[in-house]
Amino acid sequence: MNIFNKYTFLFLGLISIAAIIILVFLPNLETEEFSQEVIDDIVDGVTTTTLIKPENNNSSEVQATENLENQLIISSEDKSQIEELLLYNNFEEELDNFDAYLLIGSDERSKKIAETRGDVEGKRADVIILGLIEKETEKITLLSFPRDLLIKNNCTNNLERINASYIKNDCGGRAENLAAAIYSISGIRINHFASFDFEGFEEIIDSVDGIEICVDETQREGFSFELQKGCQTVNGLATLNWVVSRSTEVLVGEKIVDKDGNDISNWRPMPGVSDLSRIERQQYVVMQLINELTNFESVNELYAFIKALENAFVIDENLTINKAVDILWTFRNIDLNNVNKFTTPVNYLTLSDGRQVLVLNETIKNFLSKNSIIDS
Repeated sequence: MNIFNKYTFLFLGLISIAAIIILVFLPNLETEEFSQEVIDDIVDGVTTTTLIKPENNNSSEVQATENLENQLIISSEDKSQIEELLLYNNFEEELDNFDAYLLIGSDERSKKIAETRGDVEGKRADVIILGLIEKETEKITLLSFPRDLLIKNNCTNNLERINASYIKNDCGGRAENLAAAIYSISGIRINHFASFDFEGFEEIIDSVDGIEICVDETQREGFSFELQKGCQTVNGLATLNWVVSRSTEVLVGEKIVDKDGNDISNWRPMPGVSDLSRIERQQYVVMQLINELTNFESVNELYAFIKALENAFVIDENLTINKAVDILWTFRNIDLNNVNKFTTPVNYLTLSDGRQVLVLNETIKNFLSKNSIIDS
């Protein structure tokens, strides 16, 4: 009887330890609805709306979105020109030889980050990257969509930048609306998504003690970051500011600091900084983070990373922890030199009032075919 009790308590003790490990080490990730039926209804125009669905009665977000739409009113002079150019937004056939994972970085920011990046209301998709895993070969392609890419929103029927489709309304949730926009112009059906905001991005970088960034010339943006020529390990906030920088400057000649510690060097604007160059930085950081997956040597390091994911990410309701681990493991074992990195093919279009947007200059299917990502 005593032996029985001894093993009973031992068994219960092991169960309790296992439960604690599960609760501590498996992240309780926030989830959102992500229904393929909802996405199909948006694409097919079954559900439409002109109103924004309030979240937590946050009227300021509703107002911010309405202001954004007002900024994107297209004149009749521009509309006819744009409609001709949007012919490339119609996909020819569904591209179903991939598993597609959508990574979304929203421009929502904390007060701390707003000190260096400025404050904004609401959420828009600042980073839109598709991870395409070829089903037979498991070959990986990163395909980025510029946030200023012009689309016709199937839900609202508005012409708008693709980042503005990341909104919750009567058609569906944020990710559902964005996934419908991507499917409408590419024929790529998204299996799962993960999203993060600016603060989450910073936490992820800091959880791996920063990432290495290598640059060809010393560069900065005000006081938000300064990178020296060559390679250096950079923390989360500086990495974030570098990735999203639109006003990067480069050092001319040698750096000069006066006796009071003030920088009196000669700096000039970096040429060619645009949403497309920002995408290159985004992809660079994603690749560096994938590379970090091979460097975990202790339970404490893994714990820190998982806890960062718990705080930083929102994932779709269909993406289980086991599936997420499988995906990370797939990325962990790949040769990063063999990962294809592309941005959707675009041209700049200047509207009659001077604003600039981006439009596709060929179909995404044709672009992927030309680059040997899919068969012709």
